Amino acid sequence: MTDGRIVTNGPRNGWNGQGVNADTKTASCPAPHSGKTPAPLPRADRGAKSPASDAGIAGNTGTSNTSNIPGSSIAHASKTDASRLPSIATAPTLNSSETLDACRVGRLAPSPTGRMHIGNVYAALAAWLSVRAERPHTAADPNLPNLPNHSGILRLRIEDIDTPRVRKDADRWIMDDLHWLGLDWDGDPVYQSDRFDLYDQALHDLCDAGLLYPCFCSRAEIRAASAPQEGDGYVIYPGTCARLDSTERDRRLAEKRRHSWRVHLPQEQLGFDDAVFGAQEFDLARQIGDTVLRRSDGLYAYQLAVVVDDLMMGVNDVVRGRDLLRSTALQLWIRDRLAERGWHPQPSIAAAASVDDVHNVHKSGDIPAPLPAIRFAHLPLIDDPSGKRLAKRDRALDLGVLREEGVTPESVIGYCAWLLRLRNTPEPISAHDLLKDFSWDPLRADHTDRACDPTALFA
Repeated sequence: MTDGRIVTNGPRNGWNGQGVNADTKTASCPAPHSGKTPAPLPRADRGAKSPASDAGIAGNTGTSNTSNIPGSSIAHASKTDASRLPSIATAPTLNSSETLDACRVGRLAPSPTGRMHIGNVYAALAAWLSVRAERPHTAADPNLPNLPNHSGILRLRIEDIDTPRVRKDADRWIMDDLHWLGLDWDGDPVYQSDRFDLYDQALHDLCDAGLLYPCFCSRAEIRAASAPQEGDGYVIYPGTCARLDSTERDRRLAEKRRHSWRVHLPQEQLGFDDAVFGAQEFDLARQIGDTVLRRSDGLYAYQLAVVVDDLMMGVNDVVRGRDLLRSTALQLWIRDRLAERGWHPQPSIAAAASVDDVHNVHKSGDIPAPLPAIRFAHLPLIDDPSGKRLAKRDRALDLGVLREEGVTPESVIGYCAWLLRLRNTPEPISAHDLLKDFSWDPLRADHTDRACDPTALFA
């Protein structure tokens, strides 16, 4: 089993119809995203005004004035005005797709649903170190970017497709906090809400391949018909709508019944290597089940958007929480299916290209190039002192509060480095001072979930 590569048992030609009524293979494909679904608001106005009690910044009245951010250096500007944002380097350009395997391409992928907390910083630091700690290339290669201090590229992607949860100015809070922490990125930020045309095209390509079907089930119906997986409570869809015949399915569609679109997964084993948790293997049908790719409200699901974005941006270094280990198998399978339809990384690592620029379908008889291998590293989760998983609604450990209390960036980085087992004690240190000794070995040796003690940040 090679690093990040797919290992499978069973059919490898995509969807084979097992467990699904044969008529569903000809299901009408979903309509493109339109104004009838919750489209993103103009960038300067996205998100609802938030009460001061949960805004993540003390004294915030819900206005867009980012001067409330302690130490903020970001002016109130359009999100697309990257020249006014701090800590953004010029994105290097790769001249050929073959160089993607030779160059580490990672991403910071925050959701603008509130202020960053310690758990978010812990994951961002690990992702930053994973790319920035790469040794420079020694062999002269004109196709590789000129990166004298490190050999990787790190992109910032704002995952803002879940528009009802997007908070006004949260993207700017995130960028300011990253700058304050000393965690830089390359190129302009990428916004998922600028890429609906890509997700539309991907959804239709999967539908054209016979992989999707409409699902009319409510969450309550799914919970009632499903048994959660032992241990993590994950609910596997029982396949109710996969068994509908074409007559019944078409009748419900004609009645404009509310529905999502699910991808049907085959009975197939898929495995990958993880830098922290080692070899992983999942039965797609039994352990994951048919998964929603477009929600009933018309919004794209994370499981589709993240695959499309990572694929088209050439990401080959993914760092995130262990709660997404199961999703990794699903995403690798979807990635393979898109590759079969002609989707491949773009050497330019484009920030937000259109479908015409990035969707290069192979002609009949063409053999798609192999996709770059991905290095995955899934992190232990961080719990609050009571044992519950950290959440943005719990303000005690968010950076807005910590910065107002006078906590230094070095203290936050040092504490997160200790959580990553890169330091024996949570002593203050800068992110750059961690580069020379970074390794996944300490986490590999101890990947139990961590409990966060906020008093250590004020010591």
